[in-house]
Amino acid sequence: FRALRVEHDFFSICRTPELACKLTLQPIDRYAGLLDAAIIFSDILVIPQAMGMEVELIAGKGPSFPRPLEVPADMARLVTNVDVTASLGYVYEAITKTRRALDGRVPLLGFIGAPWTLMAYMIEGGGSKNLSKAKTWLFDYPEESHQLLGRITDVAVEFLVGQIKAGAQMVQVFESWGGELGPGDFTAFSLPYIRQISTRVRSSLAAQSLPAVPMTIFAKGSWYALDQLADSGYDVVSLDWTVDPAYALSVTKGRVTLQGNMDPTRLFAGEKAIRQAAREMVKGFGKEARYIANLGHGILPGVDPEALRAYLEEVRDVSLEI
Repeated sequence: FRALRVEHDFFSICRTPELACKLTLQPIDRYAGLLDAAIIFSDILVIPQAMGMEVELIAGKGPSFPRPLEVPADMARLVTNVDVTASLGYVYEAITKTRRALDGRVPLLGFIGAPWTLMAYMIEGGGSKNLSKAKTWLFDYPEESHQLLGRITDVAVEFLVGQIKAGAQMVQVFESWGGELGPGDFTAFSLPYIRQISTRVRSSLAAQSLPAVPMTIFAKGSWYALDQLADSGYDVVSLDWTVDPAYALSVTKGRVTLQGNMDPTRLFAGEKAIRQAAREMVKGFGKEARYIANLGHGILPGVDPEALRAYLEEVRDVSLEI
């Protein structure tokens, strides 16, 4: 990946199916027998791009929107009727190509960003410590905020259905900024659109006589909404590292599969500490629960690939023991 980034910018890789396929396969080949699924190489911000916004990835800073939405009138700059296939067909092509290359070794996952998270990026213009600009929209312009969230949801639903039709065997919705909302605001501005996505994706597949696929919701920092998320129409609820497994099990009561949730910064520790944390995590969820071992968020830059191997090996070993 680092070698490819020297030659290509991030979004060029996303838009080149051959390169996206190559990067998706790299961890599957490197950690053969230790990973149970592949996730397509892409980014949650391709939806704002499809809606007409320019997005750059700046080294050392992250994603940047040169012209973020500042006031509701700026929504007029967005594409009114997004041709999702024309705008994001490269993701579908990458999924189909990767599915063939995997040849049944492991399932392939697709994903999108949730509407509130995408709205926050589109207004903040990038990452933010407190999302003050985006949250001010919710407070000052609630009607317009719902309009924007609805427009994002429409694109997200069609995009997710397209990924499934292209070959994705499971999909995940990332509400990365969910924890920046209090319980009331989460219920008003995040949860309804998360629910719409699960309902509308399943309805669209059924209308086309296509089989449903498992769906995962990950709302980082939204531990207070765990009961609501378990009833939001998803098969899997992914947890960040702030959620105690015992608490998650007691709240969800077997309604969903749980996924997570080791703190990704633990991968900077020594091998012994990594293995101990992985062991405690798996044992914390126990052998009775429906459970997918994972990190509590994405892998951070600079992590030694061998540290990840130690984590994966320990997860495998303790899973065989319990």
